[in-house]
Amino acid sequence: MGMNRILQGIMRYRQTYRESMVKQFEVVRDDPHPKAVFFTCIDSRMLPTRFTQTNIGDMFIVRNAGNLVPHANLSGHEEITTEPAALELGCVINGIKHVIVCGHSDCKAMNMLHLMRNSDRTLHEVLKLSPLKAWLVRHGHSSIVKFAQLEVSDFQAPLVFQAETPMRRFVAYIDPENRFTVEDKLSQVNTLQQLQNIASYNFMREGLSRGRVYIHALWFDIYTGDIYYFSRQQKRFVDVNETNMERLLEEVLNIFKRKTPEPQPSTSKDSSVAPTSASDFVGFTTEPQPSTSKGSSVAPTSASDFIGIESEDSDSE
Repeated sequence: MGMNRILQGIMRYRQTYRESMVKQFEVVRDDPHPKAVFFTCIDSRMLPTRFTQTNIGDMFIVRNAGNLVPHANLSGHEEITTEPAALELGCVINGIKHVIVCGHSDCKAMNMLHLMRNSDRTLHEVLKLSPLKAWLVRHGHSSIVKFAQLEVSDFQAPLVFQAETPMRRFVAYIDPENRFTVEDKLSQVNTLQQLQNIASYNFMREGLSRGRVYIHALWFDIYTGDIYYFSRQQKRFVDVNETNMERLLEEVLNIFKRKTPEPQPSTSKDSSVAPTSASDFVGFTTEPQPSTSKGSSVAPTSASDFIGIESEDSDSE
């Protein structure tokens, strides 16, 4: 085991796959066209090129503990991480259109984050003990906040996440059949939270708002081999299989093929270009506008405040 297995594997590669791989390298060497930036966990059980059946030159793959993408507010001159650099390299420099975040079941990072969710230790204290825990506490905090909302509702109420822009949001029911553990529920929440984090970067905003870059979420159940795609139409993670593949493809085409029109110059002094309504996008909801009354609040009070959600009997917050 250990290095012996690695070295023996290299020898098998030389005898079997090397020649065909070199030919593929030659094909993509001068004109590569990767289709996606793929964020996933460092877990050794996650083999994204195998379960997506992608090949050389198809994806940029970024891996870390917990498939986290730091929010722009937590990534500055004093702390530059690989994840935003990969987004810029992939989407800005190479023009990649699709960004995918893929979480998974029994994620050891999410299990640890769940255990630490009520810890009163400061980040500085955690950093002294463990860089892994510090990474999770710092960049997994927003996922824990969302998860707490889910816990309050006994895992019944929907959550609302920001999508490509602050004016576009989507609704998510997390494991409505209650098939997964609470840690796996956190993993699904965390996967969706990273889409919001991706959209927080200034260099991503134009591509996302103009429909030149699209963000997606996958979730892999390592014990069944099932792969789930987050459907904005169905507001949940949906098992990708032979019975629903055409429907999911149709959804992806309908939602993500549309482009926000480029702003047109004003034709009169007082006129302005009205932004495209987020409700024009299937599965998106329009951000509530603040009331002019003194006691009003911008934040929604129930799921029925969002387009496309039926009123719930219980409070959704």
